[in-house]
Amino acid sequence: MGQRTAAAGPIAPNRSVKMAAAQRPRLSSVAMVKVGINIPTYNRCDLLRSAIASVRDQTFTDWKLVVADDGSTDGTAAMMADLTAADPRIHYLRHPTNIGKSNNMRSGFEAAIADYFIKFDDDDRLTPDFLAQTTAILEHHPQIDFVGTDHWIIDLHGDRDPAESDRNTQHWGRHHLPAGPVENLLAIVFEQQSFQVGATLFRRAALDDVGYMLPDVQNCEDNDLFVRLALGKKRGYYLPNRLMEYRRHPGQQGIHREIPYLQDKLQYLSRYRFDDPRLEALRQERIADCQLSLGIRAIAQGDTGKGQALLLAGWRASKRRAAAGLLLSVLPAPIRDKLLQLRRDR
Repeated sequence: MGQRTAAAGPIAPNRSVKMAAAQRPRLSSVAMVKVGINIPTYNRCDLLRSAIASVRDQTFTDWKLVVADDGSTDGTAAMMADLTAADPRIHYLRHPTNIGKSNNMRSGFEAAIADYFIKFDDDDRLTPDFLAQTTAILEHHPQIDFVGTDHWIIDLHGDRDPAESDRNTQHWGRHHLPAGPVENLLAIVFEQQSFQVGATLFRRAALDDVGYMLPDVQNCEDNDLFVRLALGKKRGYYLPNRLMEYRRHPGQQGIHREIPYLQDKLQYLSRYRFDDPRLEALRQERIADCQLSLGIRAIAQGDTGKGQALLLAGWRASKRRAAAGLLLSVLPAPIRDKLLQLRRDR
């Protein structure tokens, strides 16, 4: 399987990241540590405190944490001043203005230099043995480039939901994924999407080889990274233990997030062409499905021409869905809006 675009090669930092690097405070010079950790954050001071606490609670202690702040306007800076004073392993990198999700992640990656690396979000947590168990695998398997684990689903208050965690494991195909080195990695990370970036420890060299996250991307940057690792012939290992906690809360939802997400997903899916006919057919199917979803949402926002073009482009994925969307586009606005609201309420 191969990639026929240049996206898998090393990527130079974009101008916005370089400018932010010039403005940020110099991080203290310390000896190389084993694990570099990055928590990118933006206006989530309360949840961030819990994420940082989960790092400080690790049984494996040879780590350096870089909190990369994308211009927060809440109490993040004051909280971080206290935390960095209390623990020299914690570093704070603040961008004066918002430079964007993947650019902020890239700045944290640049600063958290170590043999191994993990990035997890400011609303999630690691369990105390995450680093101990994942570093042990990378230490004992030098041919492995990253190790991913299963994870818990937690609510806004940090309580675990065992039933929802089981459903999540099954939904992403991890219940059928055997422990150990992963065979046919591209199918696992593209078709099943079994690996989660925040529950994965990487060799930094492997991430350097593929350029880590693409610059100027807000969504699907994690899916894209795993595909580039697979196309770059990197090797993954699956550890079925639940060693990370993924928080679900209302801030992750909302129609205002849907269109940017679908637009970025369409760009991500259009970046590659797979040699495997089955995976390539799946990629084309997902592109068409994205076009249908975007088309309906464009019509809902009153952009009829763009919506119709997207629906026609996605016609082969679902003629019935495309035809329904095209019918909506020619109905009077009050009737169309009422039907779309009924669809959302179902």
